[in-house]
Amino acid sequence: MEASPTFWIVFNAAILGLLLLDLGVFAKKDANGDPAPVPVKTALIKSAFYIALAVAFFVWLRMTYGDTPEERSASSLEFLTGYIIEWSLSVDNIFVFVLLFARFGVPPAFQHRVLFWGILGALVMRGVMILVGTALLREFDWLMVLFGLFLIWSGWKMLRAADEEPNPEDSAILKWMRRRLPVTDGFRGNAFTVREAGRLMVTPLLLVLVLIELTDLLFALDSIPAIFAVSTDPFIVYTANVFAILGLRAMYFALAGIIHRFHYLKHGLSIVLMIVGAKMLANWYFGGKAVPVEYALMVTGAIIAGSIALSLWKTRGAPAPHYPAEPLPSPAERQQREVEHTS
Repeated sequence: MEASPTFWIVFNAAILGLLLLDLGVFAKKDANGDPAPVPVKTALIKSAFYIALAVAFFVWLRMTYGDTPEERSASSLEFLTGYIIEWSLSVDNIFVFVLLFARFGVPPAFQHRVLFWGILGALVMRGVMILVGTALLREFDWLMVLFGLFLIWSGWKMLRAADEEPNPEDSAILKWMRRRLPVTDGFRGNAFTVREAGRLMVTPLLLVLVLIELTDLLFALDSIPAIFAVSTDPFIVYTANVFAILGLRAMYFALAGIIHRFHYLKHGLSIVLMIVGAKMLANWYFGGKAVPVEYALMVTGAIIAGSIALSLWKTRGAPAPHYPAEPLPSPAERQQREVEHTS
Protein backbone atom coordinates (compact mmCIF):
# COMPACT_ATOMS: atom_id res chain seq x y z
CA MET A 1 0.00 0.00 0.00
CA GLU A 2 1.15 3.52 -0.80
CA ALA A 3 0.40 6.30 1.67
CA SER A 4 -1.89 8.99 0.30
CA PRO A 5 -0.85 12.66 0.28
CA THR A 6 -3.29 13.17 3.16
CA PHE A 7 -1.33 10.66 5.29
CA TRP A 8 1.89 12.53 4.64
CA ILE A 9 0.42 15.97 5.34
CA VAL A 10 -1.37 14.97 8.55
CA PHE A 11 1.63 13.04 9.89
CA ASN A 12 4.14 15.83 9.24
CA ALA A 13 1.79 18.47 10.65
CA ALA A 14 1.42 16.40 13.84
CA ILE A 15 5.19 15.99 14.16
CA LEU A 16 5.78 19.71 13.63
CA GLY A 17 3.15 20.46 16.27
CA LEU A 18 4.88 18.15 18.75
CA LEU A 19 8.23 19.84 18.15
CA LEU A 20 6.75 23.31 18.62
CA LEU A 21 4.99 22.23 21.81
CA ASP A 22 8.19 20.72 23.15
CA LEU A 23 10.20 23.84 22.36
CA GLY A 24 7.63 26.42 23.40
CA VAL A 25 4.89 25.24 25.76
CA PHE A 26 6.76 22.53 27.66
CA ALA A 27 10.23 24.13 27.66
CA LYS A 28 10.88 25.75 31.05
CA LYS A 29 12.97 28.90 31.23
CA ASP A 30 15.52 29.93 33.83
CA ALA A 31 15.92 33.38 35.38
CA ASN A 32 17.84 34.62 32.31
CA GLY A 33 15.18 33.44 29.89
CA ASP A 34 17.31 30.54 28.60
CA PRO A 35 15.95 26.98 28.47
CA ALA A 36 16.38 25.38 31.88
CA PRO A 37 18.22 22.03 32.17
CA VAL A 38 15.83 19.12 31.76
CA PRO A 39 15.54 17.03 34.98
CA VAL A 40 16.12 13.30 34.54
CA LYS A 41 12.60 12.51 35.80
CA THR A 42 11.03 14.84 33.23
CA ALA A 43 13.25 13.40 30.48
CA LEU A 44 12.23 9.85 31.41
CA ILE A 45 8.55 10.80 31.29
CA LYS A 46 9.00 12.43 27.88
CA SER A 47 10.97 9.42 26.59
CA ALA A 48 8.22 7.07 27.75
CA PHE A 49 5.64 9.29 26.06
CA TYR A 50 7.45 9.18 22.71
CA ILE A 51 7.87 5.40 22.92
CA ALA A 52 4.16 5.05 23.77
CA LEU A 53 3.38 7.28 20.79
CA ALA A 54 5.35 4.95 18.50
CA VAL A 55 3.49 1.94 19.92
CA ALA A 56 0.16 3.71 19.33
CA PHE A 57 1.20 4.41 15.74
CA PHE A 58 2.07 0.71 15.35
CA VAL A 59 -1.44 -0.19 16.53
CA TRP A 60 -2.95 2.34 14.12
CA LEU A 61 -0.99 0.81 11.23
CA ARG A 62 -2.15 -2.63 12.32
CA MET A 63 -5.76 -1.52 12.12
CA THR A 64 -5.81 0.71 9.03
CA TYR A 65 -2.68 0.69 6.83
CA GLY A 66 -3.43 -1.91 4.18
CA ASP A 67 -6.25 -3.36 2.11
CA THR A 68 -6.15 -6.81 3.75
CA PRO A 69 -5.36 -8.09 7.26
CA GLU A 70 -2.15 -9.61 5.88
CA GLU A 71 -1.00 -6.27 4.45
CA ARG A 72 -1.84 -4.43 7.67
CA SER A 73 0.04 -7.00 9.74
CA ALA A 74 3.10 -6.88 7.47
CA SER A 75 3.22 -3.07 7.36
CA SER A 76 2.91 -2.69 11.13
CA LEU A 77 5.62 -5.29 11.79
CA GLU A 78 7.90 -3.61 9.27
CA PHE A 79 7.40 -0.31 11.10
CA LEU A 80 8.10 -1.87 14.50
CA THR A 81 11.25 -3.64 13.28
CA GLY A 82 12.51 -0.49 11.59
CA TYR A 83 11.70 1.59 14.67
CA ILE A 84 13.72 -0.73 16.94
CA ILE A 85 16.71 -0.55 14.59
CA GLU A 86 16.52 3.24 14.27
CA TRP A 87 15.89 3.74 18.00
CA SER A 88 18.93 1.64 18.88
CA LEU A 89 21.14 3.59 16.49
CA SER A 90 19.75 6.82 17.98
CA VAL A 91 20.82 5.67 21.45
CA ASP A 92 24.28 5.12 20.00
CA ASN A 93 24.22 8.78 18.88
CA ILE A 94 24.00 9.82 22.52
CA PHE A 95 27.55 8.55 23.12
CA VAL A 96 28.80 11.18 20.65
CA PHE A 97 26.51 13.92 21.98
CA VAL A 98 27.82 13.44 25.53
CA LEU A 99 31.39 13.54 24.27
CA LEU A 100 30.86 16.68 22.17
CA PHE A 101 29.07 18.63 24.91
CA ALA A 102 31.72 17.68 27.45
CA ARG A 103 34.72 18.46 25.23
CA PHE A 104 33.31 21.86 24.26
CA GLY A 105 32.08 22.58 27.80
CA VAL A 106 28.53 23.31 26.63
CA PRO A 107 26.38 24.31 29.65
CA PRO A 108 23.23 22.16 30.12
CA ALA A 109 21.03 25.22 29.53
CA PHE A 110 22.41 25.56 25.96
CA GLN A 111 22.29 21.85 25.10
CA HIS A 112 18.50 22.05 24.80
CA ARG A 113 18.65 24.42 21.82
CA VAL A 114 21.49 22.60 20.06
CA LEU A 115 19.62 19.30 20.24
CA PHE A 116 16.38 20.86 18.99
CA TRP A 117 17.97 22.27 15.85
CA GLY A 118 20.09 19.14 15.47
CA ILE A 119 17.00 16.93 15.49
CA LEU A 120 15.14 19.25 13.11
CA GLY A 121 18.06 19.09 10.70
CA ALA A 122 18.22 15.31 11.07
CA LEU A 123 14.54 14.97 10.14
CA VAL A 124 15.04 17.02 6.98
CA MET A 125 18.23 15.17 5.96
CA ARG A 126 16.73 11.74 6.52
CA GLY A 127 13.53 12.67 4.70
CA VAL A 128 15.54 13.64 1.62
CA MET A 129 17.72 10.51 1.84
CA ILE A 130 14.67 8.25 2.15
CA LEU A 131 12.91 9.78 -0.86
CA VAL A 132 16.07 9.57 -2.98
CA GLY A 133 16.85 6.02 -1.80
CA THR A 134 13.31 4.83 -2.52
CA ALA A 135 13.38 6.30 -6.03
CA LEU A 136 16.77 4.70 -6.77
CA LEU A 137 15.74 1.27 -5.48
CA ARG A 138 12.61 1.29 -7.61
CA GLU A 139 14.62 2.08 -10.72
CA PHE A 140 17.71 -0.03 -9.95
CA ASP A 141 16.93 -3.03 -7.75
CA TRP A 142 20.56 -4.20 -7.98
CA LEU A 143 21.39 -1.38 -5.55
CA MET A 144 20.10 -3.78 -2.88
CA VAL A 145 23.33 -5.71 -3.38
CA LEU A 146 25.46 -2.61 -2.82
CA PHE A 147 23.42 -1.63 0.24
CA GLY A 148 23.68 -5.16 1.65
CA LEU A 149 27.45 -5.36 1.16
CA PHE A 150 27.85 -1.85 2.60
CA LEU A 151 25.91 -2.81 5.74
CA ILE A 152 27.99 -5.96 6.26
CA TRP A 153 31.19 -3.96 5.84
CA SER A 154 29.90 -1.13 8.05
CA GLY A 155 28.83 -3.57 10.78
CA TRP A 156 32.22 -5.28 10.73
CA LYS A 157 34.00 -1.92 10.86
CA MET A 158 31.81 -0.81 13.80
CA LEU A 159 32.50 -4.08 15.63
CA ARG A 160 36.26 -3.66 15.27
CA ALA A 161 36.10 -0.07 16.56
CA ALA A 162 33.49 -0.71 19.26
CA ASP A 163 35.94 -0.11 22.11
CA GLU A 164 37.51 3.00 20.57
CA GLU A 165 36.41 6.50 21.55
CA PRO A 166 36.09 9.13 18.80
CA ASN A 167 38.05 12.34 19.20
CA PRO A 168 36.20 15.45 17.95
CA GLU A 169 39.52 17.21 17.44
CA ASP A 170 40.29 14.79 14.61
CA SER A 171 37.31 16.05 12.59
CA ALA A 172 38.41 17.63 9.31
CA ILE A 173 35.23 19.73 9.31
CA LEU A 174 36.04 21.14 12.77
CA LYS A 175 39.61 21.96 11.73
CA TRP A 176 38.34 23.69 8.60
CA MET A 177 35.75 25.74 10.52
CA ARG A 178 38.28 26.83 13.14
CA ARG A 179 40.74 27.80 10.41
CA ARG A 180 38.33 29.59 8.10
CA LEU A 181 35.58 31.03 10.31
CA PRO A 182 35.88 33.84 12.86
CA VAL A 183 35.06 32.06 16.15
CA THR A 184 34.38 33.88 19.42
CA ASP A 185 36.54 33.07 22.43
CA GLY A 186 33.57 31.80 24.41
CA PHE A 187 29.83 31.24 24.36
CA ARG A 188 27.52 34.18 23.82
CA GLY A 189 24.49 32.89 25.62
CA ASN A 190 22.70 30.37 23.44
CA ALA A 191 23.43 32.29 20.22
CA PHE A 192 25.00 30.55 17.22
CA THR A 193 26.23 33.79 15.65
CA VAL A 194 26.91 37.27 17.01
CA ARG A 195 28.08 40.58 15.62
CA GLU A 196 31.10 42.02 17.42
CA ALA A 197 32.93 45.19 16.41
CA GLY A 198 30.79 45.27 13.28
CA ARG A 199 31.83 41.77 12.22
CA LEU A 200 29.66 38.66 12.07
CA MET A 201 31.21 35.85 14.12
CA VAL A 202 30.22 32.29 14.94
CA THR A 203 30.22 30.90 18.47
CA PRO A 204 31.50 27.50 19.64
CA LEU A 205 27.83 26.50 19.95
CA LEU A 206 27.50 26.59 16.16
CA LEU A 207 30.58 24.36 15.81
CA VAL A 208 28.93 21.82 18.12
CA LEU A 209 25.69 21.97 16.11
CA VAL A 210 27.53 21.33 12.84
CA LEU A 211 29.35 18.35 14.38
CA ILE A 212 26.06 16.94 15.70
CA GLU A 213 24.46 17.26 12.26
CA LEU A 214 27.51 15.59 10.71
CA THR A 215 27.29 12.78 13.27
CA ASP A 216 23.66 12.12 12.41
CA LEU A 217 24.48 12.13 8.71
CA LEU A 218 27.14 9.46 9.26
CA PHE A 219 24.73 7.37 11.34
CA ALA A 220 22.02 7.80 8.68
CA LEU A 221 24.35 6.25 6.09
CA ASP A 222 24.01 3.03 8.11
CA SER A 223 20.45 3.31 9.36
CA ILE A 224 18.68 4.26 6.10
CA PRO A 225 20.05 1.28 4.09
CA ALA A 226 19.36 -0.96 7.11
CA ILE A 227 15.67 -0.14 7.22
CA PHE A 228 15.36 -0.60 3.45
CA ALA A 229 16.11 -4.27 4.14
CA VAL A 230 12.95 -4.31 6.26
CA SER A 231 10.65 -2.22 4.05
CA THR A 232 10.81 -0.26 0.80
CA ASP A 233 7.59 1.63 1.56
CA PRO A 234 8.78 5.25 1.98
CA PHE A 235 6.00 6.03 4.47
CA ILE A 236 7.00 3.12 6.73
CA VAL A 237 10.71 3.94 6.44
CA TYR A 238 10.13 7.64 7.09
CA THR A 239 7.77 7.24 10.05
CA ALA A 240 10.07 4.70 11.74
CA ASN A 241 12.93 7.19 11.44
CA VAL A 242 10.84 10.11 12.67
CA PHE A 243 9.57 8.33 15.78
CA ALA A 244 13.09 7.17 16.64
CA ILE A 245 14.54 10.68 16.28
CA LEU A 246 11.59 12.53 17.81
CA GLY A 247 12.37 11.38 21.34
CA LEU A 248 16.14 11.62 20.96
CA ARG A 249 16.42 14.94 22.81
CA ALA A 250 14.46 13.69 25.83
CA MET A 251 16.36 10.42 25.71
CA TYR A 252 19.66 12.30 25.81
CA PHE A 253 18.76 14.08 29.06
CA ALA A 254 17.45 10.79 30.49
CA LEU A 255 20.50 8.68 29.62
CA ALA A 256 23.41 11.16 29.50
CA GLY A 257 24.48 10.28 33.04
CA ILE A 258 24.49 6.51 32.46
CA ILE A 259 25.19 6.18 28.74
CA HIS A 260 28.72 4.98 29.53
CA ARG A 261 27.12 1.81 30.89
CA PHE A 262 25.75 0.84 27.45
CA HIS A 263 29.17 -0.56 26.64
CA TYR A 264 28.06 -3.54 24.55
CA LEU A 265 25.35 -1.73 22.57
CA LYS A 266 27.79 -0.99 19.75
CA HIS A 267 28.63 -4.70 19.57
CA GLY A 268 24.94 -5.56 19.33
CA LEU A 269 24.31 -2.92 16.68
CA SER A 270 27.28 -4.17 14.67
CA ILE A 271 25.82 -7.67 14.61
CA VAL A 272 22.37 -6.34 13.69
CA LEU A 273 23.80 -4.34 10.77
CA MET A 274 25.62 -7.40 9.42
CA ILE A 275 22.50 -9.57 9.76
CA VAL A 276 20.36 -6.92 8.07
CA GLY A 277 22.92 -6.64 5.27
CA ALA A 278 22.79 -10.41 4.75
CA LYS A 279 18.96 -10.23 4.76
CA MET A 280 19.07 -7.55 2.08
CA LEU A 281 21.30 -9.72 -0.12
CA ALA A 282 18.96 -12.69 0.39
CA ASN A 283 15.93 -10.56 -0.49
CA TRP A 284 17.55 -9.53 -3.76
CA TYR A 285 18.72 -13.04 -4.63
CA PHE A 286 15.32 -14.66 -4.05
CA GLY A 287 13.37 -11.75 -5.53
CA GLY A 288 11.33 -11.08 -2.40
CA LYS A 289 11.41 -11.18 1.36
CA ALA A 290 13.54 -14.24 2.02
CA VAL A 291 13.24 -13.83 5.79
CA PRO A 292 9.76 -13.14 7.28
CA VAL A 293 9.47 -9.77 9.00
CA GLU A 294 8.42 -11.33 12.30
CA TYR A 295 11.64 -13.36 12.42
CA ALA A 296 13.71 -10.25 11.69
CA LEU A 297 11.83 -8.44 14.47
CA MET A 298 12.50 -11.21 17.01
CA VAL A 299 16.20 -11.47 16.15
CA THR A 300 16.72 -7.69 16.16
CA GLY A 301 14.87 -7.21 19.44
CA ALA A 302 16.71 -10.09 21.11
CA ILE A 303 20.16 -8.83 20.09
CA ILE A 304 19.51 -5.21 21.11
CA ALA A 305 17.84 -6.15 24.41
CA GLY A 306 20.56 -8.69 25.16
CA SER A 307 23.39 -6.22 24.49
CA ILE A 308 21.77 -3.58 26.73
CA ALA A 309 21.09 -6.08 29.53
CA LEU A 310 24.66 -7.44 29.35
CA SER A 311 26.04 -3.88 29.39
CA LEU A 312 24.08 -2.86 32.47
CA TRP A 313 25.08 -6.03 34.31
CA LYS A 314 28.78 -5.87 33.40
CA THR A 315 29.16 -2.16 34.18
CA ARG A 316 27.21 -1.97 37.43
CA GLY A 317 28.96 0.46 39.77
CA ALA A 318 31.23 1.80 37.01
CA PRO A 319 31.94 5.55 37.40
CA ALA A 320 31.15 7.95 34.57
CA PRO A 321 34.19 8.89 32.46
CA HIS A 322 35.59 12.40 32.69
CA TYR A 323 36.07 14.35 29.46
CA PRO A 324 38.20 17.48 29.92
CA ALA A 325 36.85 20.44 27.97
CA GLU A 326 38.96 21.67 25.10
CA PRO A 327 40.36 25.18 25.73
CA LEU A 328 38.69 27.89 23.66
CA PRO A 329 40.92 30.09 21.47
CA SER A 330 42.57 33.02 23.20
CA PRO A 331 42.35 36.53 21.69
CA ALA A 332 45.90 36.09 20.33
CA GLU A 333 44.98 32.78 18.70
CA ARG A 334 41.85 34.33 17.22
CA GLN A 335 43.91 37.17 15.76
CA GLN A 336 46.40 34.71 14.30
CA ARG A 337 43.61 32.70 12.68
CA GLU A 338 42.10 35.86 11.22
CA VAL A 339 45.49 36.73 9.71
CA GLU A 340 45.78 33.24 8.23
CA HIS A 341 42.22 33.47 6.92
CA THR A 342 42.80 36.78 5.10
CA SER A 343 46.23 35.81 3.76
